[in-house]
This record gives sequence, C-alpha cells and structure tokens, in this order.
Amino acid sequence: MKEIIREMICIVCPNGCRLTVDDSGEIGGYQCERGLGYARDETVNPTRVLTSTVRVIGGVHRRCPVKTDRPVPKGLLMKAMERVNAVELTAPVECGQIILGNLLGTESNLVTTREIGRAKEIISEAQAP
Repeated sequence: MKEIIREMICIVCPNGCRLTVDDSGEIGGYQCERGLGYARDETVNPTRVLTSTVRVIGGVHRRCPVKTDRPVPKGLLMKAMERVNAVELTAPVECGQIILGNLLGTESNLVTTREIGRAKEIISEAQAP
C-alpha cells in the first residue's frame, strides 16, 4: 500500500485540485496536465516569485515595491532577501527598472513595480500657479 507523503492544493487554474504525492512519487488528484506539472515542480524544485520593498532616498515615498521577474528557488528566498534589504535607490525611480540582475545566479531580475518621483519635484508642481 502506497503512503501519501505530501498533499497540496493546485493554484494553477480555478479548479483548485487537491493533489497528492505518494512515497513512490506518483501524483494523484489532478484534473489537468498543468496540475500534474505544478505538483512535480512543487515536489522536486519549489519556486516562488519574491515580492518586497526597498528604501528610496529623496522620493515622494520612502519605499518602492519590487518583485522578481521570474520565480526563484524557494530555498534561496532568505538569502535573496538579504540582498534585497541592502538595496537603496535614489529618486526618481522608473517602473520596471532592473535593480538586481541575475539575483543569486538564478537568471531572475529584481525589478521595481512602481514609479517614484522626487519629493521636491512634486512640491514644486503643487506650488505652481
């Protein structure tokens, strides 16, 4: 009798299948091929898109949201966050700007997801007649 060693809910499509992986590596519970691929990836090499914020100097906002442009291995997330926490940008910041290329050798880039203007530019515009 095979023993279930892992259970998960598929997040790839709206079906939300309850997937199982047994001790022989057989995957069950999927309704589509995408679910099968998701379960394989989660079992062998789980990855996540990293989202966070970084410091901004001289901007209308003190922090800028960032994310990786592709998933990174789950086991590298804490080390990646150490690198992200060391980043400090100077305004202005463009949306989609690559801040860290090839993060930890994963071929994933850390990019900004918001435009941040300079603080004094915004004040000047507000004071304009």
